[in-house]
Order: sequence, then structure tokens, then C-alpha cells
Amino acid sequence: MADRFLTIIGGGLAGCESAWQAAKRGCGVILYDMKPRRFSPAHSSPDLAELVCSNSFRSDDPFSAVGLLKEEMRQFDSLIMAAAAATKVPAGKALAVDRTLFARFISEKIDSHPAIEIRREEISTIPRADEGHSLTIVATGPLTADGLASSLQEITGEHLAFYDAIAPIVTADSLNLEIIYQASRYDKGPGDYLNCPMDKGQYMAFITALAAAEKVELKSFEKKKYFEGCLPIEVMLDRGEDTLRFGPMKPVGLPDPRTGRDPYAVIQLRKENVEATHYNMVGFQTKLTYPEQKRVFRLIPGMEHAEFERLGSIHRNTFVCGPKVLEPSLQLKTRKDIMLAGQITGVEGYVESTAMGLLAGINASRLLQGCEAVSPPAETALGALIRHLTQTDAARFQPSNINFSLFPNLTGHDGKKVPKKFRGQLRAEKAREALSEWKAAIHEG
Repeated sequence: MADRFLTIIGGGLAGCESAWQAAKRGCGVILYDMKPRRFSPAHSSPDLAELVCSNSFRSDDPFSAVGLLKEEMRQFDSLIMAAAAATKVPAGKALAVDRTLFARFISEKIDSHPAIEIRREEISTIPRADEGHSLTIVATGPLTADGLASSLQEITGEHLAFYDAIAPIVTADSLNLEIIYQASRYDKGPGDYLNCPMDKGQYMAFITALAAAEKVELKSFEKKKYFEGCLPIEVMLDRGEDTLRFGPMKPVGLPDPRTGRDPYAVIQLRKENVEATHYNMVGFQTKLTYPEQKRVFRLIPGMEHAEFERLGSIHRNTFVCGPKVLEPSLQLKTRKDIMLAGQITGVEGYVESTAMGLLAGINASRLLQGCEAVSPPAETALGALIRHLTQTDAARFQPSNINFSLFPNLTGHDGKKVPKKFRGQLRAEKAREALSEWKAAIHEG
């Protein structure tokens, strides 16, 4: 191992991507992961980069914000994007993967890289540079263990937490396919999703049961602060009886082949693996108790005898207030020998977490080789996320997925407002041009 090396704490998506990016640029990397000696409440596999909330990386449309972000990451030979391509399962216009094969692919790549050493042990205190650690990336994710979270809090003064919810997974052979039909929204012919249709009476009965169902209560010291993009279905229902019909149960573009008409509401199920033996209940994050989940969700047409491989649960998300503590390089303002990557920076989602790992790995390698750290242009998806993490009003800062509201204002080539249907395409064009110029400026091939 080189005299100056990179220490990475956390073997999730961001940590693995950071290790890959730094190692491919000639840096020695020590990657710490506490599994299998210790597992978080949401993890069960000893493999690196285990996916727990969903198997979807969302839209692959290059004119969508997240599709553009994935495209930019591929420009830097992203390990996580390569793994997703190698293990994908059909999911319409979304990029979804087989979780087991995905984690195995990444684990094998990291384990076999000559510049990366994996150490299976828990780190509870962030090391200092004067302890022999040249540079440290903390990429421990939303379930950062208490000891390390306390260490980070001592350094940053910021330790915030809210709760995300995990959706249930059902077995395919327990579903009634005489009621459930296969289709993707607006697509012709068989689609990649299974759809459970409801008429108005069934919908009203379902939401009545959902509203009355027993929930897992947060402890007295825990504050309810859910991420808006991943709300539990019962929290959405509290906002009105039609909220679910305009959210995860939206029936538009999914006509029931038995009637030729859109149902009143629809629950969509997405493949969890290549063999299609398990399905995820799309958008059905929940904090109902386990017995209540089984009772209420079996009221869904076609799921009367559903067997659940995994039930929903809530989990903690630990993150810093980026505008207060982070440089655009992802270094801490008060400790330049420490960088953050992944959800702990204040981004949400698999792709966004990986993107922060990618940038942290690039900048770590530059710093260790005596070069200046860099930050992508705000016109790019990568730059838009950095802009959100470092330039948002700290008093109003919330974790966010990538979306076009994080980008600079958009005007057409003639300076006029761009029609809505062309905005994604124009943003993508501007982003590609800006990224190409930036890569040339920093000598990234």
C-alpha cells in the first residue's frame, strides 16, 4: 500500500464507487465494512453494496433528471452503473436489478482490484490524518452506527435524522393472475409490471382499513420528519382520501384488459429478481405493524393470499446539513482530511448516493496526488446535486433526489422560455456540453 492512501468507511454503494474511482486513478484504498461482524437493522447479506429499500434505480430516460445523472456517471466508468447493466431485470422505462447478483458483482470487482484492500471491521471513531490516515471518506449511509455518528457529530456539530419506510415484497406464486394483469403505463402489449385493479368500492374499503390499522409508533425522543419523496402510504392518506389515487395508486394509462377501461385505483408490483419469483409493492412504503400489513394488503384484489418475503418497516436516515459543513469538493469545511459520500451528505436515492461516492473518489485521488479538488458545472446533474448540498439556504435544507428544480434556470437558445415538452431534452443537451468541457479541463478521459 502506498505511503499516502485513502481510507473509506462504509461498503455500500457510495463507498464502493469511491473506492473504484480512486483506485482506477492509481490510489491505494483501504475499505472498511462492518459486515458480517455486525449488521444494521436493514441489512442481512455479507456482500458489499447490498440494496435494501428497492431494487430500482428509477427512470433510464436520458431526458429525465435521474436518467441524465446515470448517463453522466457512465461517462466516468461508474462501477455501480456497470453492475446495474450486468444484473438488470425488466422494469419498463426504469432501471431495476436483481439484488443478489448486483451485490455479488460489485463485491467481486472490489475484492479483486489490486489497489483495494477490504477490512471487515467496524470503525466507531473517524481517524485523523496525523494517525497515519492521509484522507478519509465517510460513506456509512442512512443507518450510520451510533458510535461513528457521534464521532461525526463532534466534528460537524450537525446530526439530523428522519425516517424512511421500506416497501413489502411478495412471492409471485401467491398472486392471483386471474385478477392481476401485466402492463406498463401507456405501453402497448404485455408490460413489465403486475397491476392490481380496484373499483371505487374496493378502494374505499382499502383506505378505511388502512386508516384504522395499527402503526408502529416512534419512540418519545424520535421526531417525525419523513422524506417527501418516500412517504409511508398511511401518511399520504392522512392528507386526503384521494391522495393515494393521485400517487402510488394512480390508475391512468393502465387499462384493465377485462374492461378496456382504467380502474379507479391500481397497485403496481415490480420484479425483484431475474426469475420474477418476487415482486415489490411499488410506492407502498409503510410503518404499519407486521400483522396489520398482512391483513390490510390482502384486501388488495389479486393479493388475497399473498405471501410476504419481506414486510415494510421504517428506518433512520442520518445526514449532515450540507450547506453548513460541506465544501463543493465534499470535504468538511472544518476538517479537510475528511470527506463525506452517499446519503449522509444530504442526497436521497441509490443513484444520487452513488454519484456523491463517484465525485468523492475522484476528488480524493486528485488531492492525494497533489492536485486541486474539482466540482462539476451546475448545468450538469452531478453539479446540480453539489449545488443543492452546498448552496441551499441552510435553514431550509432537506435531503433531495435529483430533479430539474435543482438546476439553474433554463432559457432557450433565443433567450425565451422553453416549452415544457422540450425542457428535458434541452437540459440534457446543455448538461452534456458542460460535462464534456469540464472533463477536458480537468483532463478526465
